Amino acid sequence: MAEAASRRRGRGGGGAARRAERSSVSFETAKYIERNIPNFEILNEEALEIIEANAETVLAEVGVNFVNNPAALERWKDAGAEVEGERVRIPRGLARKLCSTAPSEFTQHARNPEKSVVIGGKNLVLAPVYGPPFVRDRNGGRRYATMDDFNKFVKLAYMSKWLHHSGGTVCEPTDIPVNKRHLDMLMAHMTLSDKPFMGSVTEPVRAQDSVEMAGILFGQDFVQNNTVMTSLTNINSPMTFDDVMMGALEVYAANNQACIISPFIVGGAMAPVSVAGTLTQVLAEVLAGVAYSQLVRPGAPAIFGAFVSSIDMNSGAPTFGTPEASLVTYGAGQLARRLNLPFRSSGSFCGSKLPDAQAAYETANSLNMGLMAGVNFMLHSCGWLEGGLVADFEKFVMDADQLGVLHGLAKGIPTDINAQAMDAIREVGPGGHYLGCAHTQANFKTAFWKSDLLDYKPFETWEEEGARDTYALASNRVETLLAQYQKPAIDPAVEEALNAYVAEKKASMPDAFM
Repeated sequence: MAEAASRRRGRGGGGAARRAERSSVSFETAKYIERNIPNFEILNEEALEIIEANAETVLAEVGVNFVNNPAALERWKDAGAEVEGERVRIPRGLARKLCSTAPSEFTQHARNPEKSVVIGGKNLVLAPVYGPPFVRDRNGGRRYATMDDFNKFVKLAYMSKWLHHSGGTVCEPTDIPVNKRHLDMLMAHMTLSDKPFMGSVTEPVRAQDSVEMAGILFGQDFVQNNTVMTSLTNINSPMTFDDVMMGALEVYAANNQACIISPFIVGGAMAPVSVAGTLTQVLAEVLAGVAYSQLVRPGAPAIFGAFVSSIDMNSGAPTFGTPEASLVTYGAGQLARRLNLPFRSSGSFCGSKLPDAQAAYETANSLNMGLMAGVNFMLHSCGWLEGGLVADFEKFVMDADQLGVLHGLAKGIPTDINAQAMDAIREVGPGGHYLGCAHTQANFKTAFWKSDLLDYKPFETWEEEGARDTYALASNRVETLLAQYQKPAIDPAVEEALNAYVAEKKASMPDAFM
Protein backbone atom coordinates (compact mmCIF):
# COMPACT_ATOMS: atom_id res chain seq x y z
CA MET A 1 0.00 0.00 0.00
CA ALA A 2 2.80 2.42 0.95
CA GLU A 3 4.61 1.65 -2.29
CA ALA A 4 1.46 2.26 -4.32
CA ALA A 5 0.88 5.54 -2.50
CA SER A 6 4.46 6.57 -3.23
CA ARG A 7 3.95 5.89 -6.93
CA ARG A 8 0.77 7.99 -6.92
CA ARG A 9 2.65 10.89 -5.34
CA GLY A 10 5.45 10.48 -7.87
CA ARG A 11 3.12 10.95 -10.80
CA GLY A 12 2.46 14.52 -9.72
CA GLY A 13 6.00 15.40 -8.68
CA GLY A 14 7.72 16.52 -11.87
CA GLY A 15 10.73 15.07 -13.69
CA ALA A 16 12.66 13.86 -10.63
CA ALA A 17 9.63 12.01 -9.32
CA ARG A 18 8.99 10.43 -12.71
CA ARG A 19 12.61 9.26 -12.88
CA ALA A 20 12.28 7.78 -9.39
CA GLU A 21 9.09 6.02 -10.46
CA ARG A 22 10.80 4.51 -13.50
CA SER A 23 13.75 3.24 -11.42
CA SER A 24 11.71 1.88 -8.50
CA VAL A 25 11.19 -1.85 -8.08
CA SER A 26 7.62 -3.01 -8.64
CA PHE A 27 6.23 -6.13 -7.03
CA GLU A 28 3.33 -6.10 -9.44
CA THR A 29 2.53 -9.36 -11.20
CA ALA A 30 0.90 -9.14 -14.59
CA LYS A 31 -2.21 -11.23 -15.05
CA TYR A 32 -1.69 -14.47 -16.93
CA ILE A 33 -1.77 -13.98 -20.68
CA GLU A 34 -5.15 -14.09 -22.41
CA ARG A 35 -4.43 -14.47 -26.12
CA ASN A 36 -6.15 -12.19 -28.56
CA ILE A 37 -4.25 -13.71 -31.48
CA PRO A 38 -4.82 -16.94 -33.42
CA ASN A 39 -2.84 -20.11 -32.81
CA PHE A 40 -0.52 -21.26 -35.57
CA GLU A 41 -2.02 -24.51 -36.87
CA ILE A 42 0.33 -26.36 -39.18
CA LEU A 43 -1.46 -29.70 -39.66
CA ASN A 44 -4.47 -30.06 -41.92
CA GLU A 45 -7.43 -32.29 -41.07
CA GLU A 46 -6.07 -35.26 -43.01
CA ALA A 47 -2.72 -35.12 -41.20
CA LEU A 48 -4.40 -34.86 -37.81
CA GLU A 49 -6.60 -37.85 -38.51
CA ILE A 50 -3.62 -39.93 -39.68
CA ILE A 51 -1.65 -39.15 -36.49
CA GLU A 52 -4.66 -39.83 -34.26
CA ALA A 53 -5.36 -43.15 -35.97
CA ASN A 54 -1.71 -44.18 -35.72
CA ALA A 55 -1.62 -43.29 -32.02
CA GLU A 56 -4.65 -45.51 -31.42
CA THR A 57 -2.85 -48.30 -33.29
CA VAL A 58 0.22 -47.88 -31.08
CA LEU A 59 -1.91 -48.15 -27.92
CA ALA A 60 -3.90 -51.14 -29.18
CA GLU A 61 -1.14 -53.15 -30.86
CA VAL A 62 2.20 -52.07 -29.36
CA GLY A 63 0.95 -51.00 -25.93
CA VAL A 64 2.61 -49.19 -23.06
CA ASN A 65 4.48 -50.48 -20.02
CA PHE A 66 3.42 -49.74 -16.45
CA VAL A 67 6.49 -50.81 -14.48
CA ASN A 68 6.41 -52.11 -10.87
CA ASN A 69 2.80 -50.96 -10.42
CA PRO A 70 0.34 -53.85 -9.85
CA ALA A 71 -2.42 -51.43 -8.86
CA ALA A 72 -2.15 -49.64 -12.19
CA LEU A 73 -2.30 -52.92 -14.07
CA GLU A 74 -5.41 -53.89 -12.13
CA ARG A 75 -7.07 -50.54 -12.88
CA TRP A 76 -6.40 -50.96 -16.59
CA LYS A 77 -7.66 -54.53 -16.58
CA ASP A 78 -10.88 -53.46 -14.89
CA ALA A 79 -11.29 -50.69 -17.49
CA GLY A 80 -11.15 -53.17 -20.36
CA ALA A 81 -7.51 -53.06 -21.42
CA GLU A 82 -5.48 -56.16 -22.29
CA VAL A 83 -2.77 -56.69 -19.67
CA GLU A 84 0.14 -59.02 -20.37
CA GLY A 85 2.85 -58.86 -17.73
CA GLU A 86 3.59 -55.13 -17.39
CA ARG A 87 2.43 -54.36 -20.94
CA VAL A 88 -0.96 -52.67 -21.28
CA ARG A 89 -2.71 -52.67 -24.65
CA ILE A 90 -5.58 -50.20 -24.75
CA PRO A 91 -8.46 -50.85 -27.16
CA ARG A 92 -9.13 -48.20 -29.76
CA GLY A 93 -11.17 -45.35 -28.38
CA LEU A 94 -10.88 -46.34 -24.71
CA ALA A 95 -8.11 -43.89 -23.75
CA ARG A 96 -9.81 -41.04 -25.60
CA LYS A 97 -13.12 -41.82 -23.87
CA LEU A 98 -11.42 -41.81 -20.45
CA CYS A 99 -9.66 -38.51 -21.23
CA SER A 100 -13.01 -36.84 -21.88
CA THR A 101 -13.67 -36.45 -18.14
CA ALA A 102 -10.57 -34.26 -17.63
CA PRO A 103 -11.47 -30.53 -17.55
CA SER A 104 -10.61 -28.32 -20.51
CA GLU A 105 -9.46 -25.60 -18.11
CA PHE A 106 -9.10 -25.14 -14.39
CA THR A 107 -8.06 -22.56 -11.83
CA GLN A 108 -4.88 -23.08 -9.85
CA HIS A 109 -5.36 -21.09 -6.67
CA ALA A 110 -2.54 -19.06 -5.14
CA ARG A 111 -2.41 -18.12 -1.48
CA ASN A 112 -2.80 -14.56 -2.75
CA PRO A 113 -6.12 -14.89 -4.61
CA GLU A 114 -5.17 -12.03 -6.94
CA LYS A 115 -2.39 -14.25 -8.33
CA SER A 116 -4.47 -17.34 -9.03
CA VAL A 117 -4.22 -18.52 -12.64
CA VAL A 118 -6.58 -20.17 -15.11
CA ILE A 119 -4.85 -22.93 -17.10
CA GLY A 120 -6.44 -23.81 -20.43
CA GLY A 121 -8.54 -22.06 -23.05
CA LYS A 122 -6.72 -19.12 -24.65
CA ASN A 123 -4.60 -18.50 -21.56
CA LEU A 124 -0.83 -18.75 -21.13
CA VAL A 125 0.72 -19.15 -17.67
CA LEU A 126 4.49 -18.65 -17.39
CA ALA A 127 6.59 -20.58 -14.85
CA PRO A 128 10.39 -20.66 -14.34
CA VAL A 129 13.01 -23.31 -15.11
CA TYR A 130 12.61 -26.71 -13.44
CA GLY A 131 15.09 -29.34 -12.34
CA PRO A 132 18.73 -28.26 -12.99
CA PRO A 133 21.31 -29.71 -10.57
CA PHE A 134 23.70 -26.83 -11.34
CA VAL A 135 23.47 -23.07 -11.12
CA ARG A 136 25.59 -20.36 -12.68
CA ASP A 137 26.12 -16.68 -12.12
CA ARG A 138 28.56 -14.15 -13.49
CA ASN A 139 30.72 -14.04 -10.37
CA GLY A 140 30.63 -17.62 -9.10
CA GLY A 141 30.53 -19.55 -12.35
CA ARG A 142 29.02 -23.01 -12.67
CA ARG A 143 28.51 -25.00 -9.46
CA TYR A 144 26.15 -27.43 -7.75
CA ALA A 145 22.96 -25.73 -6.56
CA THR A 146 22.29 -25.06 -2.88
CA MET A 147 19.20 -24.20 -0.89
CA ASP A 148 20.38 -20.60 -0.75
CA ASP A 149 20.40 -20.55 -4.54
CA PHE A 150 16.90 -22.04 -4.58
CA ASN A 151 15.60 -19.36 -2.22
CA LYS A 152 17.11 -16.63 -4.41
CA PHE A 153 15.36 -17.98 -7.49
CA VAL A 154 12.02 -18.10 -5.66
CA LYS A 155 12.52 -14.46 -4.64
CA LEU A 156 13.42 -13.43 -8.19
CA ALA A 157 10.34 -15.23 -9.55
CA TYR A 158 8.16 -13.52 -6.96
CA MET A 159 9.53 -10.11 -7.96
CA SER A 160 9.32 -10.70 -11.72
CA LYS A 161 6.30 -8.91 -13.17
CA TRP A 162 5.83 -11.17 -16.18
CA LEU A 163 6.08 -14.50 -14.32
CA HIS A 164 2.73 -15.79 -13.10
CA HIS A 165 3.96 -18.88 -11.27
CA SER A 166 6.65 -19.75 -8.73
CA GLY A 167 7.40 -23.12 -10.35
CA GLY A 168 8.71 -26.21 -8.60
CA THR A 169 12.29 -27.50 -8.47
CA VAL A 170 13.76 -24.27 -9.84
CA CYS A 171 17.13 -25.85 -9.10
CA GLU A 172 18.06 -29.00 -7.18
CA PRO A 173 19.52 -27.99 -3.77
CA THR A 174 22.25 -30.61 -3.41
CA ASP A 175 23.29 -29.50 0.08
CA ILE A 176 20.02 -30.86 1.53
CA PRO A 177 19.40 -34.63 1.86
CA VAL A 178 17.48 -36.05 -1.09
CA ASN A 179 14.69 -37.37 1.11
CA LYS A 180 14.18 -34.00 2.85
CA ARG A 181 14.90 -31.28 0.30
CA HIS A 182 11.34 -31.30 -1.08
CA LEU A 183 10.16 -30.03 2.32
CA ASP A 184 12.50 -27.05 2.21
CA MET A 185 11.61 -26.29 -1.41
CA LEU A 186 7.89 -26.34 -0.66
CA MET A 187 8.44 -24.07 2.35
CA ALA A 188 10.27 -21.60 0.15
CA HIS A 189 7.47 -21.48 -2.41
CA MET A 190 4.81 -21.23 0.28
CA THR A 191 6.45 -18.52 2.40
CA LEU A 192 8.87 -16.52 0.22
CA SER A 193 6.28 -16.05 -2.53
CA ASP A 194 2.51 -15.85 -2.82
CA LYS A 195 2.28 -17.05 -6.42
CA PRO A 196 1.05 -20.53 -7.43
CA PHE A 197 3.60 -23.36 -7.13
CA MET A 198 4.27 -27.00 -8.01
CA GLY A 199 4.38 -30.10 -5.81
CA SER A 200 7.09 -32.75 -5.50
CA VAL A 201 7.06 -35.85 -7.74
CA THR A 202 10.31 -37.63 -6.84
CA GLU A 203 8.51 -40.19 -4.61
CA PRO A 204 4.81 -40.81 -3.94
CA VAL A 205 5.37 -40.07 -0.25
CA ARG A 206 6.80 -36.67 -1.19
CA ALA A 207 3.73 -35.98 -3.28
CA GLN A 208 1.66 -36.81 -0.20
CA ASP A 209 3.79 -34.42 1.87
CA SER A 210 3.05 -31.75 -0.73
CA VAL A 211 -0.69 -32.34 -0.40
CA GLU A 212 -0.52 -32.24 3.40
CA MET A 213 1.53 -29.04 3.46
CA ALA A 214 -0.90 -27.47 0.99
CA GLY A 215 -3.67 -28.50 3.39
CA ILE A 216 -1.97 -26.49 6.15
CA LEU A 217 -1.54 -23.49 3.84
CA PHE A 218 -4.99 -23.46 2.22
CA GLY A 219 -7.09 -25.68 4.49
CA GLN A 220 -7.68 -29.39 3.89
CA ASP A 221 -11.24 -29.03 2.64
CA PHE A 222 -10.22 -26.31 0.21
CA VAL A 223 -7.48 -28.52 -1.24
CA GLN A 224 -9.87 -31.43 -1.79
CA ASN A 225 -12.33 -29.21 -3.64
CA ASN A 226 -9.89 -26.96 -5.51
CA THR A 227 -6.60 -27.22 -7.38
CA VAL A 228 -3.72 -25.52 -5.58
CA MET A 229 -0.75 -27.36 -7.16
CA THR A 230 0.45 -28.53 -10.52
CA SER A 231 2.95 -31.37 -10.80
CA LEU A 232 5.19 -32.65 -13.58
CA THR A 233 4.73 -36.33 -14.50
CA ASN A 234 7.36 -37.28 -17.06
CA ILE A 235 6.88 -40.40 -19.15
CA ASN A 236 9.99 -42.51 -19.72
CA SER A 237 9.75 -42.38 -23.48
CA PRO A 238 9.29 -44.52 -25.38
CA MET A 239 6.01 -45.63 -23.81
CA THR A 240 7.08 -46.53 -20.29
CA PHE A 241 5.33 -45.34 -17.14
CA ASP A 242 7.42 -46.00 -14.03
CA ASP A 243 6.07 -46.57 -10.53
CA VAL A 244 7.66 -43.42 -9.06
CA MET A 245 6.07 -40.92 -11.41
CA MET A 246 2.81 -42.85 -11.61
CA GLY A 247 2.77 -43.14 -7.83
CA ALA A 248 3.04 -39.37 -7.54
CA LEU A 249 0.35 -38.95 -10.21
CA GLU A 250 -1.95 -41.25 -8.23
CA VAL A 251 -1.54 -39.08 -5.13
CA TYR A 252 -2.20 -35.82 -6.95
CA ALA A 253 -5.11 -37.10 -9.04
CA ALA A 254 -6.77 -38.66 -6.00
CA ASN A 255 -6.52 -35.29 -4.23
CA ASN A 256 -7.83 -33.22 -7.16
CA GLN A 257 -4.44 -31.68 -7.97
CA ALA A 258 -3.21 -31.11 -11.52
CA CYS A 259 -0.76 -33.41 -13.31
CA ILE A 260 1.20 -32.43 -16.41
CA ILE A 261 1.45 -35.67 -18.40
CA SER A 262 4.61 -35.00 -20.36
CA PRO A 263 6.61 -37.32 -22.63
CA PHE A 264 10.33 -36.54 -22.48
CA ILE A 265 11.29 -36.61 -26.14
CA VAL A 266 14.69 -36.25 -27.74
CA GLY A 267 13.96 -36.92 -31.40
CA GLY A 268 16.07 -39.74 -32.81
CA ALA A 269 16.72 -41.17 -29.34
CA MET A 270 13.40 -41.46 -27.49
CA ALA A 271 11.17 -41.04 -30.55
CA PRO A 272 11.42 -41.35 -34.34
CA VAL A 273 13.40 -38.75 -36.27
CA SER A 274 10.32 -37.71 -38.26
CA VAL A 275 7.91 -35.05 -37.02
CA ALA A 276 4.80 -37.14 -37.76
CA GLY A 277 6.28 -40.19 -36.06
CA THR A 278 7.20 -38.18 -32.98
CA LEU A 279 3.72 -36.65 -32.81
CA THR A 280 2.19 -40.13 -33.02
CA GLN A 281 4.24 -41.34 -30.07
CA VAL A 282 3.61 -38.14 -28.06
CA LEU A 283 -0.13 -38.48 -28.55
CA ALA A 284 -0.15 -42.17 -27.63
CA GLU A 285 1.82 -41.54 -24.44
CA VAL A 286 -0.31 -38.58 -23.38
CA LEU A 287 -3.54 -40.44 -24.08
CA ALA A 288 -2.40 -43.31 -21.86
CA GLY A 289 -1.19 -41.01 -19.07
CA VAL A 290 -4.21 -38.72 -18.94
CA ALA A 291 -6.56 -41.71 -19.22
CA TYR A 292 -4.84 -43.30 -16.25
CA SER A 293 -5.27 -40.13 -14.17
CA GLN A 294 -9.00 -40.37 -14.90
CA LEU A 295 -9.05 -44.02 -13.79
CA VAL A 296 -7.71 -42.79 -10.45
CA ARG A 297 -10.24 -39.96 -10.19
CA PRO A 298 -12.58 -38.93 -13.02
CA GLY A 299 -12.47 -35.17 -13.41
CA ALA A 300 -8.97 -34.75 -11.97
CA PRO A 301 -7.22 -31.88 -13.80
CA ALA A 302 -4.61 -32.98 -16.33
CA ILE A 303 -2.42 -31.15 -18.84
CA PHE A 304 -1.24 -32.46 -22.22
CA GLY A 305 2.54 -32.08 -22.03
CA ALA A 306 5.09 -32.14 -24.84
CA PHE A 307 8.77 -31.60 -24.08
CA VAL A 308 10.55 -31.99 -27.38
CA SER A 309 14.11 -31.45 -28.58
CA SER A 310 16.06 -32.79 -31.49
CA ILE A 311 19.50 -34.40 -31.27
CA ASP A 312 22.92 -33.61 -32.62
CA MET A 313 23.73 -36.81 -34.47
CA ASN A 314 27.48 -36.23 -34.06
CA SER A 315 27.64 -35.69 -30.29
CA GLY A 316 24.30 -37.14 -29.15
CA ALA A 317 23.54 -33.90 -27.29
CA PRO A 318 20.02 -32.46 -27.38
CA THR A 319 19.52 -29.33 -29.49
CA PHE A 320 17.03 -26.51 -28.98
CA GLY A 321 15.36 -23.75 -30.92
CA THR A 322 15.32 -25.95 -34.01
CA PRO A 323 12.64 -25.97 -36.72
CA GLU A 324 11.83 -29.63 -36.05
CA ALA A 325 11.06 -28.99 -32.39
CA SER A 326 8.84 -26.08 -33.41
CA LEU A 327 6.93 -28.23 -35.88
CA VAL A 328 6.31 -30.90 -33.24
CA THR A 329 5.16 -28.27 -30.74
CA TYR A 330 2.77 -26.64 -33.20
CA GLY A 331 1.31 -30.05 -34.08
CA ALA A 332 1.05 -31.15 -30.44
CA GLY A 333 -0.90 -27.98 -29.67
CA GLN A 334 -3.46 -28.92 -32.29
CA LEU A 335 -3.73 -32.46 -30.93
CA ALA A 336 -4.18 -31.14 -27.38
CA ARG A 337 -6.97 -28.82 -28.45
CA ARG A 338 -8.74 -31.68 -30.26
CA LEU A 339 -8.66 -33.58 -26.97
CA ASN A 340 -10.00 -30.47 -25.21
CA LEU A 341 -7.05 -30.50 -22.80
CA PRO A 342 -4.75 -27.69 -21.59
CA PHE A 343 -1.36 -27.77 -23.31
CA ARG A 344 2.11 -27.56 -21.74
CA SER A 345 5.23 -27.03 -23.84
CA SER A 346 8.03 -24.64 -24.79
CA GLY A 347 10.28 -22.56 -22.55
CA SER A 348 13.54 -20.60 -22.63
CA PHE A 349 15.30 -23.59 -24.20
CA CYS A 350 18.91 -23.38 -25.33
CA GLY A 351 22.00 -25.56 -25.43
CA SER A 352 24.50 -22.80 -24.75
CA LYS A 353 26.90 -22.88 -21.81
CA LEU A 354 26.57 -19.12 -21.24
CA PRO A 355 23.81 -16.52 -21.67
CA ASP A 356 25.31 -15.53 -25.02
CA ALA A 357 24.12 -15.07 -28.61
CA GLN A 358 23.40 -18.79 -29.03
CA ALA A 359 21.30 -18.74 -25.87
CA ALA A 360 19.44 -15.65 -27.06
CA TYR A 361 18.66 -16.99 -30.53
CA GLU A 362 17.53 -20.41 -29.34
CA THR A 363 15.53 -18.98 -26.45
CA ALA A 364 13.74 -16.44 -28.63
CA ASN A 365 12.82 -19.18 -31.12
CA SER A 366 11.50 -21.37 -28.30
CA LEU A 367 9.50 -18.67 -26.50
CA ASN A 368 7.84 -17.34 -29.63
CA MET A 369 7.05 -20.89 -30.72
CA GLY A 370 5.23 -21.45 -27.42
CA LEU A 371 3.10 -18.37 -27.82
CA MET A 372 2.11 -19.24 -31.38
CA ALA A 373 1.54 -22.94 -30.61
CA GLY A 374 -1.20 -22.16 -28.11
CA VAL A 375 0.69 -23.31 -25.02
CA ASN A 376 -1.33 -22.87 -21.82
CA PHE A 377 1.35 -23.66 -19.22
CA MET A 378 4.95 -22.84 -20.09
CA LEU A 379 7.41 -24.43 -17.70
CA HIS A 380 11.09 -23.41 -18.08
CA SER A 381 10.04 -19.96 -19.34
CA CYS A 382 13.10 -18.32 -17.78
CA GLY A 383 16.54 -19.31 -16.48
CA TRP A 384 17.24 -22.41 -18.61
CA LEU A 385 20.83 -22.94 -19.73
CA GLU A 386 23.02 -25.79 -21.02
CA GLY A 387 20.19 -28.07 -22.09
CA GLY A 388 18.48 -27.78 -18.72
CA LEU A 389 21.48 -28.78 -16.62
CA VAL A 390 21.96 -25.22 -15.33
CA ALA A 391 19.69 -22.58 -13.83
CA ASP A 392 21.46 -19.30 -14.58
CA PHE A 393 20.75 -16.18 -12.50
CA GLU A 394 21.55 -13.66 -15.20
CA LYS A 395 19.63 -15.54 -17.85
CA PHE A 396 16.71 -15.82 -15.43
CA VAL A 397 16.26 -12.04 -15.36
CA MET A 398 17.04 -11.70 -19.09
CA ASP A 399 14.33 -14.22 -19.95
CA ALA A 400 11.89 -12.84 -17.39
CA ASP A 401 12.27 -9.42 -18.99
CA GLN A 402 11.59 -10.83 -22.47
CA LEU A 403 8.42 -12.56 -21.29
CA GLY A 404 6.91 -9.09 -21.40
CA VAL A 405 7.19 -9.27 -25.17
CA LEU A 406 4.90 -12.33 -25.17
CA HIS A 407 2.34 -10.35 -23.18
CA GLY A 408 2.52 -7.55 -25.75
CA LEU A 409 2.23 -9.82 -28.78
CA ALA A 410 -0.69 -11.74 -27.27
CA LYS A 411 -2.77 -8.57 -27.06
CA GLY A 412 -3.16 -8.48 -30.81
CA ILE A 413 -4.18 -5.23 -32.49
CA PRO A 414 -7.03 -3.28 -30.85
CA THR A 415 -9.29 -1.34 -33.18
CA ASP A 416 -11.38 0.64 -30.70
CA ILE A 417 -11.79 4.40 -31.04
CA ASN A 418 -8.67 5.16 -29.02
CA ALA A 419 -6.58 2.68 -31.04
CA GLN A 420 -7.78 4.09 -34.36
CA ALA A 421 -6.16 7.42 -33.34
CA MET A 422 -8.14 9.46 -35.85
CA ASP A 423 -8.21 12.48 -33.53
CA ALA A 424 -4.41 12.38 -33.40
CA ILE A 425 -4.09 12.16 -37.16
CA ARG A 426 -6.45 15.14 -37.57
CA GLU A 427 -4.68 17.15 -34.86
CA VAL A 428 -1.16 16.68 -36.27
CA GLY A 429 -1.97 16.90 -39.97
CA PRO A 430 0.62 16.86 -42.76
CA GLY A 431 4.21 17.63 -41.79
CA GLY A 432 3.67 17.72 -38.02
CA HIS A 433 4.78 15.33 -35.27
CA TYR A 434 2.94 13.30 -32.68
CA LEU A 435 5.18 13.87 -29.64
CA GLY A 436 3.03 16.55 -28.08
CA CYS A 437 -0.43 15.69 -29.35
CA ALA A 438 -3.24 14.85 -26.93
CA HIS A 439 -3.44 11.19 -27.98
CA THR A 440 0.28 10.62 -27.34
CA GLN A 441 0.10 12.38 -23.97
CA ALA A 442 -2.83 10.21 -22.96
CA ASN A 443 -1.27 6.90 -24.06
CA PHE A 444 2.52 7.14 -23.95
CA LYS A 445 2.95 5.35 -20.62
CA THR A 446 1.21 2.20 -21.80
CA ALA A 447 1.55 2.35 -25.59
CA PHE A 448 4.86 0.47 -25.83
CA TRP A 449 6.40 -2.43 -23.96
CA LYS A 450 9.47 -1.26 -22.05
CA SER A 451 12.39 -3.44 -21.11
CA ASP A 452 13.57 -3.26 -17.50
CA LEU A 453 16.96 -4.56 -18.55
CA LEU A 454 18.12 -3.79 -22.08
CA ASP A 455 20.10 -0.62 -22.86
CA TYR A 456 18.77 1.92 -25.38
CA LYS A 457 20.92 4.90 -24.34
CA PRO A 458 23.05 6.88 -26.83
CA PHE A 459 26.52 5.45 -27.40
CA GLU A 460 28.26 8.23 -25.45
CA THR A 461 26.07 7.70 -22.37
CA TRP A 462 26.47 3.93 -22.59
CA GLU A 463 30.26 4.29 -22.80
CA GLU A 464 30.40 6.72 -19.87
CA GLU A 465 28.42 4.26 -17.73
CA GLY A 466 30.98 1.51 -18.27
CA ALA A 467 30.04 0.09 -21.68
CA ARG A 468 28.12 -2.69 -19.96
CA ASP A 469 26.82 -5.59 -22.05
CA THR A 470 23.56 -7.38 -21.31
CA TYR A 471 25.35 -9.95 -19.13
CA ALA A 472 26.66 -7.16 -16.86
CA LEU A 473 23.30 -5.40 -16.78
CA ALA A 474 21.58 -8.66 -15.83
CA SER A 475 24.09 -9.33 -13.05
CA ASN A 476 23.38 -5.89 -11.62
CA ARG A 477 19.62 -6.47 -11.85
CA VAL A 478 19.88 -9.76 -9.95
CA GLU A 479 21.74 -8.00 -7.13
CA THR A 480 19.28 -5.10 -7.10
CA LEU A 481 16.17 -7.27 -6.99
CA LEU A 482 17.50 -9.51 -4.24
CA ALA A 483 18.56 -6.50 -2.17
CA GLN A 484 15.06 -5.02 -2.45
CA TYR A 485 13.12 -8.24 -1.88
CA GLN A 486 10.33 -8.04 0.69
CA LYS A 487 8.68 -11.20 1.93
CA PRO A 488 4.91 -11.33 1.29
CA ALA A 489 2.75 -11.37 4.40
CA ILE A 490 1.62 -14.76 5.69
CA ASP A 491 -0.49 -15.74 8.70
CA PRO A 492 2.07 -16.42 11.50
CA ALA A 493 0.04 -19.38 12.75
CA VAL A 494 0.09 -20.97 9.28
CA GLU A 495 3.83 -20.45 8.92
CA GLU A 496 4.39 -21.90 12.39
CA ALA A 497 2.30 -24.96 11.51
CA LEU A 498 4.27 -25.45 8.28
CA ASN A 499 7.57 -25.22 10.14
CA ALA A 500 6.35 -27.73 12.70
CA TYR A 501 5.27 -30.16 9.96
CA VAL A 502 8.65 -29.90 8.23
CA ALA A 503 10.56 -30.36 11.48
CA GLU A 504 8.53 -33.41 12.44
CA LYS A 505 8.93 -35.02 8.99
CA LYS A 506 12.68 -34.43 8.96
CA ALA A 507 13.08 -35.85 12.45
CA SER A 508 11.19 -39.01 11.45
CA MET A 509 13.90 -40.26 9.05
CA PRO A 510 17.69 -40.30 8.70
CA ASP A 511 19.37 -38.24 6.03
CA ALA A 512 19.71 -39.88 2.63
CA PHE A 513 21.80 -38.46 -0.19
CA MET A 514 20.96 -41.13 -2.78
